[in-house]
Amino acid sequence: MHYPEFDPVAFAIGPLQIHWYGIMYVIGFVSAWWLARCRAARLGLNRDQVGDMIFYGALGVVLGGRLGYVLFYGWERFLDNPLWLFQVWDGGMSFHGGLIGVLMAALLFARRHRLAFLQLTDFIAPMVPIGLGAGRLGNFINQELPGRVTDVPWAMIYPRYGSQPRHPSELYEFLLEGVILFAILWWVSRQPRRRGLISGLFLVLYGLFRFSVEFVRRPDPQLGFIAFDWMTMGQLLCIPMILAGIALMVWSRRRTPDWSRTGADSSPQAQEV
Repeated sequence: MHYPEFDPVAFAIGPLQIHWYGIMYVIGFVSAWWLARCRAARLGLNRDQVGDMIFYGALGVVLGGRLGYVLFYGWERFLDNPLWLFQVWDGGMSFHGGLIGVLMAALLFARRHRLAFLQLTDFIAPMVPIGLGAGRLGNFINQELPGRVTDVPWAMIYPRYGSQPRHPSELYEFLLEGVILFAILWWVSRQPRRRGLISGLFLVLYGLFRFSVEFVRRPDPQLGFIAFDWMTMGQLLCIPMILAGIALMVWSRRRTPDWSRTGADSSPQAQEV
């Protein structure tokens, strides 16, 4: 099966080119904003505060994602040319760095609005997978992060990577990290849950999905395998995620279900819009 070649530029306005990858970021942020508005009553937030929350999150994703990529995947290149950190057009964003950035942004937002940190992350977690899935579609359109060589019937030949068929690993991640993760988290979060459970479930499921797909995803060429002749950097970074998620879920068992600090009606009928 041949890769359906896409033009990475969706459209142009004069000299300004709008890339599909950028559009995917917009889809992720707009979707999170809309979903957050649907459930804003759970935290007692108004529309302006929801907009602020998404702005905080967007900064965390972009700044954390870039810094994480430099730290985890391009440290030697950064040492050779520190200005490369700012050359975002040259590619390079890390999910794990973006996650750290979002957590820091959530901490700042929670303190500003007097919310419990885990109360806020439980609220945010179900909204993240749509952005993750959109990002993986952007990777696929750009022929980024393809899979390893394989002979499965649905393998694709990526023109940028030679004539050998490869796993369409971006589509695997779109399905797992985007569609399935969203469906599980959104369904579980419809009812009151113990504080920290949703956040922990997100960490565990994303970590397991990403760890699994890394077995068929092409290793980062600048790093290769970093341990045991099979472990990638992505898998290494997922291990603390999974452990932290398990610990958080165990800790949450001692909590009582709590959606709101405001005392507003927490019935599903009142909360779902």
